[in-house]
Amino acid sequence: MAWLYLFIAGILEVVWAYSMKKSDGFTILLPSIVTIVAMIASFGLLALAMRTLPLGTAYTIWTGIGAVGAFILGIVLLGEAVNVARVAAALLIVSGILLMKLSSAH
Repeated sequence: MAWLYLFIAGILEVVWAYSMKKSDGFTILLPSIVTIVAMIASFGLLALAMRTLPLGTAYTIWTGIGAVGAFILGIVLLGEAVNVARVAAALLIVSGILLMKLSSAH
């Protein structure tokens, strides 16, 4: 269950990062509310996952899902730049996430 909690927490991190961007510095109500609710849910699920997963594993995977997810949403929905260096960096993050998961005893 911890891995499922962690995965959902990572997805919610992407949601709150995107909605924070759309809130325009918390000046637009609906995205501001989505940001706060998604943050609380994301942190809560991360805390549940950390009951059994090691800190380093859980936190690394959570931030990695958030970073790569935000990177992808930025490109797809916000028209952010795509170049070799940015894609390579994202692939390195994904590689790190996979290696962290494979090396975890849980």
